[in-house]
Amino acid sequence: MQIKVFPDKNSLSRAAARHAADSLRSLLREKSVVRLVAATGASQFEFLDALTSLPDIDWPRLEVFHLDEYVGLPITHPASFRKYLLERLIHKTGIKKFHGLNGVLDPQTVIQQVGCELLASSVDLAFVGIGENGHLAFNDPPADFATDEPYLVVELDEACRRQQLNEGWFASLDEVPRKAISMSVRQILRAKEIIAVVPDARKAPAVRACLEGEIHPAAPASILRKHPNTSIYLDKASSAFLDHQTLARFGATQAG
Repeated sequence: MQIKVFPDKNSLSRAAARHAADSLRSLLREKSVVRLVAATGASQFEFLDALTSLPDIDWPRLEVFHLDEYVGLPITHPASFRKYLLERLIHKTGIKKFHGLNGVLDPQTVIQQVGCELLASSVDLAFVGIGENGHLAFNDPPADFATDEPYLVVELDEACRRQQLNEGWFASLDEVPRKAISMSVRQILRAKEIIAVVPDARKAPAVRACLEGEIHPAAPASILRKHPNTSIYLDKASSAFLDHQTLARFGATQAG
């Protein structure tokens, strides 16, 4: 795993986008179809905007899988992650094969169907974030590190639900769903490469817990330290609580 630190969210996002674009171009030279897992959320806005503006990516040859979605939320709701990906990635680029998680259908049926598609072949690249409570996808603490299932239905804890409220996706905490479909931790780790985009001061405590604490279900994203090809992109604010030894141990590079 490697850490890269940038002065602000915009420079972080541009650098992560260049990295992602280089990886996609390299994969597309080697394979007819590249399988990608894409994250959503406020932390990914600038990254996806920068990535989709870069040239020479044959987007129609990508097959994209959805990382997580709220149970019971229709695609017309502003907080729908399926809506988010369609608007910010799929429709912008011309990607033809997108395995979205339909939040209003029976969740067990959805995870069985999309999970079968996901397990049909390996995942080349995954974009992820880290939640304010350290969650990875919607795997809130204590996360299930043991299941081999590709997707699972999870209960969202209050910290996660409050993050969604504070980011402006919902008008009140009562409106935030209590359940979600999430790609499992082990399935995320099956990706050959992982790029984590983690800006903003509000993520600093979780970043410290996941990178300096024990690798433990109480800090779900700490499991990324076991993946050999993960790059974590931080800005000055999100990396503020990391000590110099941690930065040195993970080969942190700083720009600007």
